[in-house]
Amino acid sequence: MLQITNRTTIPISEISISAIRSQGAGGQNINKVATAIHLRFDINASSLSPLYKERLLNLGDQRITKDGIIIIKAQQHRTQEQNKEDALNRLQTLIKSITITPAKRKPSKPTRRAKKKRIDSKTKRGEIKALRGKITE
Repeated sequence: MLQITNRTTIPISEISISAIRSQGAGGQNINKVATAIHLRFDINASSLSPLYKERLLNLGDQRITKDGIIIIKAQQHRTQEQNKEDALNRLQTLIKSITITPAKRKPSKPTRRAKKKRIDSKTKRGEIKALRGKITE
């Protein structure tokens, strides 16, 4: 089970993890050992609540495909276990980010002093610009 919040968990059976070869330089070891982890999580087929599914699908994240599958590739570490842990942590962080409900914005009005300061600065700026005009005698 992957713990997201106190109430929300994801069974490991819903997460597809496969080992692949890492990219980049690494000498002889990189050509022989599959240390990178390719994690796939299908949002639509998961046991997440419909609200969380909708928020995830509306999230503009490049790791989420059009079909609603989260793909995470972890190849930071040298061992498969560390990369697996890293991929699961990144999935957990992504899903945890949508569980927090954004606070509603309370519209506020500018204070009387702020309004006066704005009008004064506009008047002063207008006077400066008026002084730039042609001098008439």
